[in-house]
Amino acid sequence: MTTDAQGLSAEEILDVVDEHDRVVGQAPRGEIYARRLPHRCTFVQVRDAEGRIFVHRRTARKLIFPSRYDMFVGGVLGAGETYDAAALREAEEELGVRGLPAPVPLFRFLFESEEYGAWWSGVYEVRCSLPVRPQAEEVAWYDFLSEEELEARLPGWEWVPDGLEAWRRLRAWRRDG
Repeated sequence: MTTDAQGLSAEEILDVVDEHDRVVGQAPRGEIYARRLPHRCTFVQVRDAEGRIFVHRRTARKLIFPSRYDMFVGGVLGAGETYDAAALREAEEELGVRGLPAPVPLFRFLFESEEYGAWWSGVYEVRCSLPVRPQAEEVAWYDFLSEEELEARLPGWEWVPDGLEAWRRLRAWRRDG
């Protein structure tokens, strides 16, 4: 079995989806990435008890978007996995906690990148009052920032492009209600 720097299997089977987010097949993660096949992932905005947002910098060993900042936790859905199940699984894994409440689904959008392909993105939010212990393989640095602090860092930090797009859409979604 081939794995990347985080121990993720290139042979892990993921669902391939169409432009309407319908499953049209399955393929190994490595093939999906190599052929830029459309798949599914989750973005979970985590807030602490004071309402601050969990922000982190990805490790340099990450296959996609190494050493970039993100204001979401999340990841790809396994074959047959629901967005809701993946959101909870990914949030607990990346934060290093157990017993989070179920993340609240907000909306979905299709992220498209010439370099990386396209993936359907389920955007969620969750409150975390538990002490976090982020995975060292995934997270090089983290903090909880107020929205004002986060906004102040947007121009100066290098952000993951899909997370930045999810952030922009989330702000518009909340504004337009």
